[in-house]
Amino acid sequence: MTGKQGRLHVIAGCMSSGKTGELIRLLSRHRVIGDEIVIYKHQVDSRDGDKARSRLGTEMGAVVVSDASEITQGPCRVVAVEEAQFFGENLIDVVRDLLGNGCQVYVTGLNQDFRGEPFSIMPALMSLADELSLLTAICQKCHGVATRTQRIIDGEPASWDSPTILVGGGDFYEARCPDCHQVPGRPS
Repeated sequence: MTGKQGRLHVIAGCMSSGKTGELIRLLSRHRVIGDEIVIYKHQVDSRDGDKARSRLGTEMGAVVVSDASEITQGPCRVVAVEEAQFFGENLIDVVRDLLGNGCQVYVTGLNQDFRGEPFSIMPALMSLADELSLLTAICQKCHGVATRTQRIIDGEPASWDSPTILVGGGDFYEARCPDCHQVPGRPS
């Protein structure tokens, strides 16, 4: 490495906002100039196996890990972490170590859970970011600007006391604007 501090770019937003597509676009620029790249994803995200795949079908190979401690730089100057909300607090230290080694680090994740609350370690990573891309989607109810992720169970909005993590895509989640987002049983 060059001895220079690395840079962290966090790509956050709701479901269907294009986080993975944006990550692949940015990593492709590095690939064009010959940078070695590695993408890590948590094993809890069993969608797409060992691929980081956007809803539009673009994809790159990924290394599946069970814990942030398995994330290493290896020979790569560019390290990406998909769906960071699935990792524990130790991802923050791993990211700091990568940055200290001069890596360009990209992290994607949901900034809010299905309740509309800050999701896991994403707020901490967003606060460390040198660059932040906060993406939106189109509300699947009113076609407005979606910033929330609506969980749907048996055709109805999931209740507040549902488990925080339920891995899925369009089968369980919709992009919603704040007006259309519903969480039955939300404490007042």
